[in-house]
Amino acid sequence: MNKQPNFVIFVTDDQGPWATSEHWPELQTPNLDQLSKESSTFSNYYCASPVCSPARGTLLTGRMPSAHGIHDWLVGGRHPDALEEPFLDGIITLPEVLDDNGYYCGMVGKWHVGTSQTPAPGFSYWYAHRYGGGPYYNAPIWDENGNEATEPKYFTDAIAENACDFIQSAASVNEEKPFFLMVNFTAPHSPWINNHPQELMDLYADTDFPSIPREEPHPWTKYYDDFADAFADPVPSLRGYAASLTGVDNAVGDILKALEENAYADNTVVMYMSDNGFSCGQHGIWGKGNGTFPLNFWENSVRVPFIIHLPGQHEYRKVDDHVSACSFFETVCELAEITPPEDPLRGARSIADLARGEIRDSDEPVMVFDEYGGGRMIRYGDLKFIDRFDGPQELYDLKNDPAELNNLVHDESYEKVRDELASLMGQWFAAHETEVYRAFHRDIRGRGQVHPPHAGYNDTRTYVTDNENRDGDNTHKKALPV
Repeated sequence: MNKQPNFVIFVTDDQGPWATSEHWPELQTPNLDQLSKESSTFSNYYCASPVCSPARGTLLTGRMPSAHGIHDWLVGGRHPDALEEPFLDGIITLPEVLDDNGYYCGMVGKWHVGTSQTPAPGFSYWYAHRYGGGPYYNAPIWDENGNEATEPKYFTDAIAENACDFIQSAASVNEEKPFFLMVNFTAPHSPWINNHPQELMDLYADTDFPSIPREEPHPWTKYYDDFADAFADPVPSLRGYAASLTGVDNAVGDILKALEENAYADNTVVMYMSDNGFSCGQHGIWGKGNGTFPLNFWENSVRVPFIIHLPGQHEYRKVDDHVSACSFFETVCELAEITPPEDPLRGARSIADLARGEIRDSDEPVMVFDEYGGGRMIRYGDLKFIDRFDGPQELYDLKNDPAELNNLVHDESYEKVRDELASLMGQWFAAHETEVYRAFHRDIRGRGQVHPPHAGYNDTRTYVTDNENRDGDNTHKKALPV
């Protein structure tokens, strides 16, 4: 048995920080509940962007979107101008580093950071969705020869089966190598209705989810009105959302069992997280960062569940430190006993010490950052400041206003704080962006990205803006909300 640890990384899609059984009592996830009891659970873990593709790009590179160039969800082949392009070309990724250091690397499920037609650099095992989401039955995938195909099985189950196959292949073919496996679910991303096995839906047939608030739609949701059905009657969508997460829980149980059966359980780091957060009515929105326009940075959009189980760990640890998903790259490297190549654009250092229960020397609050196109956020202690290229700005004191209902940006008593946070954020991003990939000045409306910025296209062809809907025709023009 190799001495370096193996890694199984579970990544869900659109799971809010509230969408765990700890905070959502109607949710049934017994396997994750048990895993959490024997893990370090991070209560303030921030994704890098409140939408999937940029956030996933950060996990793979340790860089913020303005340093890796993925700024919105990737439209892919559904857009007439799309090509099979490698968006992270020329940037060192985590699987490449692990592969160079003797790891056997696999990815099953959602890739969505560029073409998934063939294995991305560093990966030896590959089972990939063609896009980033879609139906759970007959999901669009690539077959083993790189041809377009569909998956007849429930996609969450198919991901689990391929993950178990990878673990078996690691045991039989690559016994001397440690392994790194990314298990990338599309759940709990929509569609939620008529898309999940009846046995999962039946678990939630007798509840109307009283713990989920029913709030009036926030004015910013009216710009796109993407979730009108869920606002009108949230229960069917909540049942599908919950059922999809129980499906994930079943898959996690199957994969953890495969680790035990192949004698890997005692030498495997298991991590569980979501790419970005999500709201199912909280704060008056359904969706994530692009559930509104202006694109939002509220806590349920930018915080995600995150747990780390270390080999031999049997006790529960709660970690309240503020942590950035930029730390994922260097955390894996430290736990794998690998020194990664230097990259001054990486946005955060390893949190392996926090996972081990070590106490950091400094009491100084950690700054965490988020960005989505022309919007940027800094969280510093209890304060959160959001700036946008075209406005508006927001400032919240989360100690006194955890629901982010009172925007203090025009409060004279907070003027100095606002200016200090704006300066800190400007300085930090200036050191963690490149001219080619910088996003702050770009007109990104949450409708999707077609090409990487380095491909040489102008922004009109690179980003789907409010002038162009998802089908590519120009049908509407709306004024910027105030």
